[in-house]
Amino acid sequence: MLYKFKSAVTSDIIMLEANGQQVLRIIGKGDDLIKGIVTTAQIPAAIAAMEAAVVVDDAAREQARATGNPPGGISLRQRTLPLLDALRRCQQAQEQLVWGV
Repeated sequence: MLYKFKSAVTSDIIMLEANGQQVLRIIGKGDDLIKGIVTTAQIPAAIAAMEAAVVVDDAAREQARATGNPPGGISLRQRTLPLLDALRRCQQAQEQLVWGV
């Protein structure tokens, strides 16, 4: 399954199922995994939650590097960058972000 995040002010963002679910859980939408909406009122909290999760992930990756176990794969920072950008654009334009519709 793929997740397609859409808004009126950004290009569509497509994520694989596991990554889309991870992001939705981070922003507090774990119950709305099939389809849902981030309203304009929810966008600031979603941005803050994603930024906080990125800080935690960055610290864990740095700790792994320091102990000689370099992390593999794409970091949460890289994975969430397009969605964070979309949320910021939605916030500026007072638009919502939807998925699964």
